[in-house]
Amino acid sequence: MSMAPLVLRTDVLIIGGGMAAAWAALAAAEAGAAVVIVDKGAMGTSGVTASGGPGHWYVAPEDREGAIARQLGRTEGLAEQAWMDRVLDLTWRYLPTIAPWYPFGSDGQGGRYVHGVRGPEYMRALRRMCVAAGVAVFDHHPALELLADRDGAVTGAKGVSLAHGYDWEIHSRATILATGGCAFRSGLIGSHTQTGDGQLMAAEAGAAMSGMEFSIAWSLSPTWACTRTLPYPAARFYRQDGRELAIPSLKAGHAHYQALGAALLDGPVLADLSDAPAGLPGVLRHIQPLTMAAFERRGIDPFRDRFPIRLYGEGTIRGTGGIAIADADCGTGVPGLFAAGDAATRELVAGAISGGGAVNSAWALASGRIAGIAAARRRHHGVPAAAVPLGRAGLRPRKTPKPIAPAPVQKVVEHAMHGLDRALWRNAANLAVSQAEIGEAWALIADHGDAAGDTPRARMELRATAAMAATARWCNAAAIARRETRGIAVRVDLPDQDPAQAHRLLVGGLDHVWTRPSTRANRRLETIA
Repeated sequence: MSMAPLVLRTDVLIIGGGMAAAWAALAAAEAGAAVVIVDKGAMGTSGVTASGGPGHWYVAPEDREGAIARQLGRTEGLAEQAWMDRVLDLTWRYLPTIAPWYPFGSDGQGGRYVHGVRGPEYMRALRRMCVAAGVAVFDHHPALELLADRDGAVTGAKGVSLAHGYDWEIHSRATILATGGCAFRSGLIGSHTQTGDGQLMAAEAGAAMSGMEFSIAWSLSPTWACTRTLPYPAARFYRQDGRELAIPSLKAGHAHYQALGAALLDGPVLADLSDAPAGLPGVLRHIQPLTMAAFERRGIDPFRDRFPIRLYGEGTIRGTGGIAIADADCGTGVPGLFAAGDAATRELVAGAISGGGAVNSAWALASGRIAGIAAARRRHHGVPAAAVPLGRAGLRPRKTPKPIAPAPVQKVVEHAMHGLDRALWRNAANLAVSQAEIGEAWALIADHGDAAGDTPRARMELRATAAMAATARWCNAAAIARRETRGIAVRVDLPDQDPAQAHRLLVGGLDHVWTRPSTRANRRLETIA
């Protein structure tokens, strides 16, 4: 017996449950809006923040000019100073406000250590703050598609309840996509729910992506568990027979990962952390406890014993690309639709390089607050008109429906994006091969994918598979279109930077993918609290 759908109305609907979603919800609630969060997992535990120890780009006002100048010098000409100043200001003002809910550590000089937080406790605090602010949180309620009125303005979303089996439909005056990036099911810790869902929904509503070529980023971890990369700048690497490998230091950037990738393609590689600084074990246990737990369960002391490693792709999470930001409010260019955190491009503050932990974390906080306040301003709009569902691939096939097993399709997509032989040596030939493979995966789902009569989890998984295929197509299309090497978008067949390409690339489309240079100008933006 099917259950009746849950139908709700709210001022602001936030899709996602990570750092950006929480800060957006807090800002919108403080501004007087009724707020609903729907999360694919359980807010506070799902996503990459909850499993890590994120730092923040947290800079005192008197040091800001120098910090911005240094960051601008690294971003390869694609970032904007005004956005950097804005992000630093909001992070400085609002990160300390979690103190009543989160016990900051000591800076060793009698003060608080604010910019680095313990992920599990941080996300628990943000969830508690949201609930105390009156935000309604729906865990295990993945959104499957957006709703729009007849003029194209987004008016909410539809999805399913994994625990109870009912469909839900939430009508809102504004919707914020804070679904995170996409790691293409690489095994990266915390990323299982981050499959590009928000990016696909945004594209179906008419939004574009930006920075998708900057999608090659890695975590180095033991083969059995991705536990983040903090210990590994001190590592040396060996074969199983004891031969040390000549691997450039992490400071060498892409060359470091290419050397590791070549070695891994040739056989197992062991890491040796015996040269790590003496204080690292204690620091690691304090800010990234899951890292040590993975070793302790196997009886391994990572600072005494060698252990096998692998590279885990981070895709657009530690990369830069996402939904293009069209205005000062973190709007997407689609009325009623906003984007925040890793779901959005971080080029505005990271340019062509990885936002890493600190810059991305500050961006999540700041963009969440900006989008939340802008969304709350729409609470005075009229009640949303009759809603049209926008979802296509994995929901409404173009041709005859037939059963599709998601796992094999996901494997094709993940290898095209993170196969060491492909990702570390991007060139015209292997990008073309990958694009053809991903295109076939997309066509299979778009033509035939339909899980309407299946379980809620199966429906979610088919839709996630469509989102991964769509996101991979945009990443590859942008990598093909950027005919140079800039930042983390490395082309081995085009190793030089071309001054004529010092612009951002927009990419979009579903059945037919397009790319074009962005005409966005670097301009002064009004600061929004």
